[in-house]
Amino acid sequence: MAIKALITMDDLEAAVRINAHFESEGLTTVLVSSLDDSVAILTDSHPDIVILTGALQEHPARALITLARRRSIQTLGLFERDAVGAEETAQRLGLSALLVKPVEPPEVLAYSRHLIERRKLQARTGIVGESAPIQEVLVKIEQMAPVQSTVLVEGESGTGKELVAHAIHGLSPRHDKPFVAVNCSALPDTLLESELFGHEKGSFTGAAERRLGRFELANNGTIFLDEVGEMPLSTQVKLLRVLENRAFFRVGGTESIRVDVRVIAATNRSLKEQVSLGEFRDDLFYRLNVLNIYLPPLRERRTDIPILIQRFIRELSQEHGRQFSGIAADAMEILVNADWPGNVRELRNLIDSMVVLAPGTEIHASDIPADIREGRMRLLPIRMPQQGREVQGNELEFILRSLVELKLQVEELRRRVNEPVERITPIDVGRAAPVEYEEITQHQPAVAIVTEADEPEADSVVYRPGMAMADVERAAIKAALKETKGNRRKAADNLGIGERTLYRKIKEYELD
Repeated sequence: MAIKALITMDDLEAAVRINAHFESEGLTTVLVSSLDDSVAILTDSHPDIVILTGALQEHPARALITLARRRSIQTLGLFERDAVGAEETAQRLGLSALLVKPVEPPEVLAYSRHLIERRKLQARTGIVGESAPIQEVLVKIEQMAPVQSTVLVEGESGTGKELVAHAIHGLSPRHDKPFVAVNCSALPDTLLESELFGHEKGSFTGAAERRLGRFELANNGTIFLDEVGEMPLSTQVKLLRVLENRAFFRVGGTESIRVDVRVIAATNRSLKEQVSLGEFRDDLFYRLNVLNIYLPPLRERRTDIPILIQRFIRELSQEHGRQFSGIAADAMEILVNADWPGNVRELRNLIDSMVVLAPGTEIHASDIPADIREGRMRLLPIRMPQQGREVQGNELEFILRSLVELKLQVEELRRRVNEPVERITPIDVGRAAPVEYEEITQHQPAVAIVTEADEPEADSVVYRPGMAMADVERAAIKAALKETKGNRRKAADNLGIGERTLYRKIKEYELD
């Protein structure tokens, strides 16, 4: 692999040795002083990697690293062995990697090749980031692409699950075959089976002709099942049969159709939790989860946010025909510290709007929407069923209860904000001893207000002075679970709430 390396001469001895070894391997090198103009250095030499041999804390080196990152050039820093906090420093500076001196030139060359290969992989896949979680994702993509096993990609909405699926397909032996994507949540239950497996003419009202399903269209290639957790149980059974037998029947058909398709599934929900709730088949979960990739949310890889922002500014300014020099430091700090519930998709959409609307050629803090700039709490909307799909009873209950709970939380927050400080009584944690409960009345648990001298009555959930509403709710749920010996469905019925709500409350209160 041809490499062009730019080597700084801050540590002259190390630079000369590395340069000699690279040249002996037939590679192109450029020896420079980090005191030279950074823009001219990178513009004239067009290196694949910048190797900084020392003075990493000095301003010239930091400027060179920043420019290299903006141009997607890998940076390798050499630290002294006695350097304090080398890894933290490398992360703060934005280095792609670090090595500790003394280091032999062959090791520097091997690591340089590794970094350049990783950059090429990122360019091919479109997955951007230098953080450890993203590097782990890239390693898994490289490992999983050549094999035929089923892959389950997990992650929140907007983290780039379809991008990972495309990357696995693009690096696989099937790269020149079809890649077919299906969003399982975007189709009504009655049409999903026909969409996946096709149908015969006259098999149902409106079936005017035979139609091939997505599995047939993806034959010899890859099918991507997005939001597979939304698939109804009836279709899950048929999908399991396809995964096991590689054969299926069209809707209304009698001929078995065999296909050779690699399946990549994705979900923004925990399938393990859905299995425990009886909403997803455990055998299908194990069949899909042969290989697993977890895509971290943006808040778990904040060091990648500046890289993503610079890339989006560069791409979108070209797309919209605007000249942008970048983003101001104060604006960058605000965006790095934001929560980003919509993850990379939300970040890209925000940069898109600011590139269009910003009055100057640089994004400033004043260009950022107020809710993000001021750190206000931003909630994602509750996902409603797709239009045309019949709402099941448990789904409607979950939606209504979620709306009611959200309203109650907002009212409680408003009450706390408006309540005078002197009325807030501190809670004596030492007095909040655990209380055992015998029973809880079905649907309408009694609540007794007691003092230290009182004894709780049977069939009561006890309220003691200083307890918050959440404490009473936690006690009621704990008592219901004890009464039903851990049967969540019965406990939910006894409490008069939905099973999903109960499961969420169990997680919230960390109950066994």
